[in-house]
Amino acid sequence: MANIKSQKKRIITSRKAKAVNRANRSALRTTLKKANTALTADGADKEAIVADTFSAIDKAVRKGALKKNTANRRNAAIAKAANK
Repeated sequence: MANIKSQKKRIITSRKAKAVNRANRSALRTTLKKANTALTADGADKEAIVADTFSAIDKAVRKGALKKNTANRRNAAIAKAANK
């Protein structure tokens, strides 16, 4: 354990940030899995699913959970799956 007060505070804040980042990544993964299963199902409203998934990916970029190029690649994959 750290002896310096500022380092103790930094440990606490980094743990909080880690928890938030983990929750954001988990929520994004869940959204992507739901989108993939919905796009493979028949009779799904693909436009709404794609729009919701795009917004979730963009939100992850704003929060720092994803890099911009990774988000663009995932958006392209979702769009390609929706157009099949």
